[in-house]
Amino acid sequence: MKIICIGRNYIDHAKELGNSIPNEPLFFLKPETAIQPKKHPFFIPHFSSEIHYEVELVIRIGKAGKHIEEKFAHKYYSQIGLGIDFTARDIQEECKVKGLPWEKSKGFDGSAQISNTFINKSDLEINNISFTLKRNGEIVQYGNSSEMIFHFDKIISYLSKFYSLKIGDLIYTGTPSGVGKIEKGDILNGFIGKQEMFKVVVK
Repeated sequence: MKIICIGRNYIDHAKELGNSIPNEPLFFLKPETAIQPKKHPFFIPHFSSEIHYEVELVIRIGKAGKHIEEKFAHKYYSQIGLGIDFTARDIQEECKVKGLPWEKSKGFDGSAQISNTFINKSDLEINNISFTLKRNGEIVQYGNSSEMIFHFDKIISYLSKFYSLKIGDLIYTGTPSGVGKIEKGDILNGFIGKQEMFKVVVK
């Protein structure tokens, strides 16, 4: 199983981090060990003092494919979930300054929260999916799929030029603005619409 993450897919988020707006999907990988065990607390790793939350809609691939035309991409997934791309922002910035790859800031163990359940896309308005992240009961991130720079079908088609997509692969589709630092004791709740998708306790 691959975990592929799209970066800078919401204009406001790119701006809040001082990044340019991409002309094509920007992506990176997380290893399978990044998946946060379900209902398991997230333990802040010892190597970072600035772990940020980034809530994202997640596509689960349901059909294997390669070189997928965008007009056919909708046939390769049927379920949408929600996740958090936990990011060691301090390490990421160090790597950027040095011109180094920054996977170690994104792919560490537990860095990929994934919802307990997925929603069939037939039950959603694909181009109008609202999602939120609450931190200790307060909304800190709000997004809608209508605001994505690159939409689901474009992402799938683009990624399939480089990778064979397999059943079960997860694609994190980017985060809206409002990312921030987590602290021990935080409780993070993610929602698609009004449906709670996950609860994470930070330790």
